[in-house]
Amino acid sequence: MRGRPGRAAPRGAAGGAGRVPGRGLPPGRGLPAFRGWGAGPASERQLREAPPAEEGCPRRRAVRGHGNGGCAAPGPGAGRVMAAAGSPSVFLLAVTGQIESGQFPGFDDLYCKFCFVYGQDWVPTAGLEEGISQITSKSDVAPTTLVWNFPIDITFKSTNPSGWPQIIVSVYGPDFFGNDVVRGYGAVHVPITPGRHTRTIAMFVPESTSRLQKFTSWFTGRRPEFTDPKVVAQGEGREVTRVRSQGFVTISFNVVTKDMKKLGYDVSPSDMQNSALVPVTEGIHKY
Repeated sequence: MRGRPGRAAPRGAAGGAGRVPGRGLPPGRGLPAFRGWGAGPASERQLREAPPAEEGCPRRRAVRGHGNGGCAAPGPGAGRVMAAAGSPSVFLLAVTGQIESGQFPGFDDLYCKFCFVYGQDWVPTAGLEEGISQITSKSDVAPTTLVWNFPIDITFKSTNPSGWPQIIVSVYGPDFFGNDVVRGYGAVHVPITPGRHTRTIAMFVPESTSRLQKFTSWFTGRRPEFTDPKVVAQGEGREVTRVRSQGFVTISFNVVTKDMKKLGYDVSPSDMQNSALVPVTEGIHKY
């Protein structure tokens, strides 16, 4: 059944449902196609039934496979995705302070070195991981104290508190022949609680296993020492190392943390929590 040009054919006609015959018309003179309602030219009825485009929507044409073709409304999980995007994935630890002083009876003109040791999940983002101080001497005001006041400043980021950073201090000075020899090793963890802290490190030195080796090392100026000071912060091999206590070093820390509580780690000072109101389980780290 044929229709006149410009009018839709009845459903089931030879031209197919919803098709304009367009016979005798030059190409492109039929009704335009409407996306989402078929591949061919749309009928007048389909154009009348097409939903209007939403005002203010940049997409004014229907998209194939999306029904009415308006702007897609955010799904039920969009809020959770936005919240997850805004939540932190790491926490920060900023450490400043200074290696204040040391007490080494019988020794003078000493200097110190420091370095940080941390776990695999920790990454330094700013500051210095190691340094060496100036040589200091005892004074008449404090005849038993060597004052360095050497600054430390470093910032870490991590996702796991395991492997919390430690600072290793090594003290060196001249012996009887003028050779620089180690006068003490020591290590201490960076305080976990934010605020100002002072730590006193008990230092030690490796010792020769026999009197002959002790005399030889004193005569040649090559005292026993660790090839890598970082072994001080580790436990492997320490059980077979003979050491002797020698001196103390005092360090002050200023600790600042960020986003630890958002990741489930409560490191607030114990005096800030009311034990009568806060359950005991809330003071435990939520690993």
